[in-house]
Order: sequence, then C-alpha cells, then structure tokens
Amino acid sequence: MIEPQNRLRVGLLLALTCTFGLFAGLGTYTFTYARGLSYFSNDPRACMNCHIMREHFDGWQKSPHHAVATCNDCHTPRNFVLKYLSKAENGFWHSKGFTLQDFHEPIMIRPHNSAVLQNNCVACHAQIVDGINTHPGDPQRMLDCVHCHREVGHGPLK
Repeated sequence: MIEPQNRLRVGLLLALTCTFGLFAGLGTYTFTYARGLSYFSNDPRACMNCHIMREHFDGWQKSPHHAVATCNDCHTPRNFVLKYLSKAENGFWHSKGFTLQDFHEPIMIRPHNSAVLQNNCVACHAQIVDGINTHPGDPQRMLDCVHCHREVGHGPLK
C-alpha cells in the first residue's frame, strides 16, 4: 500500500510528466507542421512557408538580386552566431504574429532588421558606396539604401 505522502509525490510526478509530454508533443507537432527545420537552411522557399511572404518571394525572383543573393544574404547578420540568433528572434515574432494574427498588414520590416539590411547592403556594395558614404564605418548614419533602391531586392511588388 502506498502511503499518502508518497501518493501525493507520485501524483505530482505523473501530472508534471503528462504536462511536459503534452507541451513536447504540441511543440513537436507545431514545429513539424510549420516546417521548422527549413528555417535553418539558406533556401529562399523557406520564407514562403508563411503565405504572407509569397508576394515578396515572387518579387525577389524578378529582382536583380535573384541571381546573387538569397533572403539570408540581405536579412540576417553575416556572423554565424548572430545569424541564427536573428533567425530565432524573427521566428519567435513571426510565429507570435501569425498565430495571434496581430501583425501589421502589409508586413513591415522591424527597425533592428532594417539595420541588418543596411549593413549588408553597404558590405556587399562597399566599392560603390565608398564614394558617397559621408560616415565611413557607420552604415547607420549614411542615407538608407532602401530609401532609393526599394525595388532592388524584391523587384516591383505590384
């Protein structure tokens, strides 16, 4: 016969195990359903897992950058660790936004991601922008590349 104190411990352990199993199962299902592993790749089609990105993907295919840059080349930091931290952070906010349907329509780039984009533009086109950059070494203080070249990365959106 199990003593009352041990019965309580067994009950708590069973409840914790079931709760953990439920969350692990739901998390695994959600990760699989959302094609979570695809986000670790460099394949631009991974960005299309969310239907809202279809228009941006189609625009990128028509853009001058299609042959030379993927989504990650422009939208994530170049440093390996920072790249995957950025992907994790963006994944969290995208998942939250799409799950709760509380994202801005049309989708907009966040200020942090805009800074990453600006840094990558300047890094890839350093030879071109050196002549017009009045703040060498500080891409954030020069004119925003996307201000004038909005359709370069994603082509005409309409």
